[in-house]
Amino acid sequence: MEIKKINASDTWQIRHEVMWPDQPFEFVQLEEDNLGLHFGAFENDKLVAIVSCFVSDDEMQFRKLATLNSYQGNGIASQLLKHIFESAREKKLKKVWCNARTEKKQFYEKFGMVDTGETFSKAGQEFTIMEIIF
Repeated sequence: MEIKKINASDTWQIRHEVMWPDQPFEFVQLEEDNLGLHFGAFENDKLVAIVSCFVSDDEMQFRKLATLNSYQGNGIASQLLKHIFESAREKKLKKVWCNARTEKKQFYEKFGMVDTGETFSKAGQEFTIMEIIF
């Protein structure tokens, strides 16, 4: 597996297929995408997982961490998460956070992220804000 920087538009197909298949394709195209850093995980030159990162002051929010269904369970998202944590440390950021789907909370806890207790709903999905302080 190889992790590389990619364009925002390269993330949209996986975002749509994995996270929001019941929404219109435009739903996964974020206004702020052109301000983000986007990473993709490749297996044999095929893009199989993506994440988008947005830095503001001394913190980073990551969004839309998604792996194609047929590649899930192989540790690819874990490698992407480790990659962005390393990137945040290199940039001397103090915090990394995300809006995690509530049913995925335990995945993020394995990496030291903590549930802030702040929750919300979007398009029928429940989310909780997770963070890690460096």
